[in-house]
Amino acid sequence: MPGIAAERTGSFHRKADTGAPLRPGAALLTARERHRVPFALVSASPRKGVDAAPFAFTLSADGTVRTKPHPDPYRAAATRFEVPALACVAVEDSPGGSASAHAAGCAVLVVPSLLPVDPARGRTFARSLEEVDPGVLSDCLRRPEASGS
Repeated sequence: MPGIAAERTGSFHRKADTGAPLRPGAALLTARERHRVPFALVSASPRKGVDAAPFAFTLSADGTVRTKPHPDPYRAAATRFEVPALACVAVEDSPGGSASAHAAGCAVLVVPSLLPVDPARGRTFARSLEEVDPGVLSDCLRRPEASGS
């Protein structure tokens, strides 16, 4: 198993180094310039896997003592932004990440990927990042109840 994990990690880094295409809708990140919406990447991946990302800052698995699904990563990100977690929207694609953001007090926008994420209070669902714009993010902060698409 360690050989498989090393190969997958190597493959990921090779793709990132050659400019692999972003997921559909990742252009939402341009909203940070147009609408002055700050974005950070809070990842359970090692530092090497997140450094190339175009965010205000990145927080990797080595950035907190406990990583996802614990709330520590999202609390640390809110602290870096100097805002309460309740003022943050976490865009997540996994059960562990959604649980982490939820436990930290963030509104959670779930864009499922490989594993299903259960509905819960404070979670909003979108089928794709292509459905998401700054207005959707603002709505997430105003809707404490989960909604589905």
